[in-house]
Amino acid sequence: MLKGTLIPIGGNEDKGAGDEITEFVKDGILSQVVKESGGEDANFLVIPTASMIPNQVGKNYKKALKKLGCTNINIKNITKRSQCDKKSIQKLFTDADCIFFTGGDQSRIVDIIGDTPVHDIIFNRLKNEKIVLSGTSAGAMSMSEEMIMGGSSIECLTKGSVKMRNGMGYIPSMIIDSHFVNRGRFGRLAEAVARFPQLIGVGLAEDTGLIIKNEEFKVIGSGMVIVFDPSNLSHNNYGILDDGLPMSMTDLTTHILADGDCFYMDKRTIKVYPLEEYIT
Repeated sequence: MLKGTLIPIGGNEDKGAGDEITEFVKDGILSQVVKESGGEDANFLVIPTASMIPNQVGKNYKKALKKLGCTNINIKNITKRSQCDKKSIQKLFTDADCIFFTGGDQSRIVDIIGDTPVHDIIFNRLKNEKIVLSGTSAGAMSMSEEMIMGGSSIECLTKGSVKMRNGMGYIPSMIIDSHFVNRGRFGRLAEAVARFPQLIGVGLAEDTGLIIKNEEFKVIGSGMVIVFDPSNLSHNNYGILDDGLPMSMTDLTTHILADGDCFYMDKRTIKVYPLEEYIT
C-alpha cells in the first residue's frame, strides 16, 4: 500500500506557448501535477537525467511550472551514480513534494539512479508519505518493474523485436509505453504483455497521463489511454516461438480510455466517466 501518488505521462504534455498561460494549460496535466503535489507552494524537483539536452529540458519545465505560479523549483541533472551517494543530492529528494523525471532514454534513469540511496529514498517516501512521483515519456516508462527499453514499431508482433529490462519498480503490476498513438506502438506493447501476461499493458498517448493511487488509476489529459488486460488470454504462443517469428494471442481484453475514466488494477474493472456502473 502506497501513500504516495504516481503520475506517468505519455510525453509532449502541453506547457503553453510564449509567456501567456491559456485556460487549457491551467486545466492540463502539469496543472494537475501541481494540484496533487500540494499547490503552488509545493517543492518541485525536476530530474532531466534521461535527456541528452538536460539544460534546455530543465529550463522548459521550470518555465512551465512558473507559469502555473510555482516558485520552489529545483532542477538537478544527475549524470553519475556516485552523485546519488552525496548527502546534498539525497536531501533534494527528501525535501521535494513532487519528483519529476523528464523524457529521453529511460535506461539512463535506471543505470544512473536505480539501486542507489536516491532510489531507496524515492521508494520509502512513496510508501510512507503523500508525495508525488511523476514522469513523462522515458520518465513514465521507467516507473515499471518490467520496462520497455526499445523496439521497432515496424518489426513489432514478431518475437524478440521488443527489448525489455528491469525498471525502477515503482509500479510492479503494469508495463507502460509512451507516445503510444503518435508512434504506432500497439505491437511492441502487445509483445511485452505476451512476454509478461501477468501484467497490465498501458499505452499513453501524448499529453495524456494517469493519476495512480494504490490499485486505481484515473486518466487525465487530452488524448487516450490503451489498456491491454491479458488475464483472459485463451492462446499465447510467445513461449514456444523462436525469435523473429510472428506471434499470436487471442482474447486479449482491450480498453480505450479518456480523460476522467478509471481503471481498478486489482479487480480489472473500469468506470467510464460520467457513467457510474462498472464494466467488467
